[in-house]
Amino acid sequence: MAVVSDPMTEEQRAVQAAIIARQNDLFRTAFPLGGFAEVPGRVVCTPGVVEKGPMFLTLLQLTVAAFDTFTEENDPWGDHSFGVVEVSGIRVLWKIDLYDQSYEFGAEEPANPERTRRVLTMLLPSEY
Repeated sequence: MAVVSDPMTEEQRAVQAAIIARQNDLFRTAFPLGGFAEVPGRVVCTPGVVEKGPMFLTLLQLTVAAFDTFTEENDPWGDHSFGVVEVSGIRVLWKIDLYDQSYEFGAEEPANPERTRRVLTMLLPSEY
């Protein structure tokens, strides 16, 4: 069995994570306003989130967009791809996944917004 090594250095990984974090932040903060063309993607809500109603969903979108409390504990990769928020006393998880342009496979070049599409999923902890 061949051993596959990661050709990226620690510094290169940190630079890539910072680029992806910036793009994730642009995408996440712009989606309640109709999105940000340079960082394309989709937003998905699970049935449990949708059942909470349109007012809850609007507040949730604004709360996720405003989230900026990233720590080593909740953001170990430094890419700003996950968070937990509370809206009307209800905890909601959100996660950004990076896909290829057809949304079929993981992104081959995750730091390249021309070849990467984001999917932001908002879900209740019980739906994880």
